[in-house]
Amino acid sequence: MKRMLCAVLALLLLAGLVPAALAEQPRPITPLDYDTLPAALEGQHHYLLACVDNWQGNASNLGNTDGMMMVTFDTRAKRLLFTTYMREMLIQRPDGGIGRLTYIGKNYGLDALARTISTHFGVKVDKYIIFSMDNVQTIIDALGGVYITVTQEEANYLNRYRISRDSTKPSMENAGTYLFGGHAAVIYMRIRKVGRDGDAGRTRRMRTVLATLAKNYDKVTLSQALDILESVTKNQVATNMSLSDMMEAVGYAMQVAGAEPEGLQMPSNDAMEPITYAGMSTRQVDFERCRALLQEFLDNSFVVVDE
Repeated sequence: MKRMLCAVLALLLLAGLVPAALAEQPRPITPLDYDTLPAALEGQHHYLLACVDNWQGNASNLGNTDGMMMVTFDTRAKRLLFTTYMREMLIQRPDGGIGRLTYIGKNYGLDALARTISTHFGVKVDKYIIFSMDNVQTIIDALGGVYITVTQEEANYLNRYRISRDSTKPSMENAGTYLFGGHAAVIYMRIRKVGRDGDAGRTRRMRTVLATLAKNYDKVTLSQALDILESVTKNQVATNMSLSDMMEAVGYAMQVAGAEPEGLQMPSNDAMEPITYAGMSTRQVDFERCRALLQEFLDNSFVVVDE
């Protein structure tokens, strides 16, 4: 019913039958200039990972990017950082209009997605790898699965979703820690209707899975790292990274192996508010606040080293 009302409202707005004063209007959004964004801090290397919302990805016909994360290898301070971006937030599109972040890759291209994230959050991330849900499933299976601790509410949701009985070890019953296979892990990361945190919960679960996988390889060998690289190169939809770029990233990853993964949600809860725009449930964002928080998160490396 709520979706139907939103759709009707959107149609009325388009037809000019609803006064503009009754429609929620987002605050103006002013991205930064991409060409004048500062260089990465010394020793920090940023990569954008994104997952489209379908099982079989197609580079020429991308779905919406539902999962977006900036992975930062900080070789100076030996830190591993995961910054997740919520798909529902309102941003300025490349054509100057306003829309949700999830649509940018599909409608304007992956370079535009990377530039949009960079200019809205003030940190340039220009190298990216895009996965489908099947890609992620295959990579997690190749890594031997991932241990995840679930709440009772999450367990109930996953059981209702009817994940196969052998997709976790032991078979999932109630709250607890289970070894998730790739398919079950993807379903877990996509949970959005459990608890009261919505899309923020989805990004938190993404960080949980990536952080747990990273901990499993705290003493990664070169051979293991190359096996992971091979799995990634064989299971991705699109990337602008050359093999040399990927080998370089492997080197950075090995330098921070063993670091306790750190995570940040963008936007933070205090820098966003719900708004219905063009019939869509979205988030209006205080980007100045977000840029300051992200910069503080990254700047902590220098505090760690100097102490």
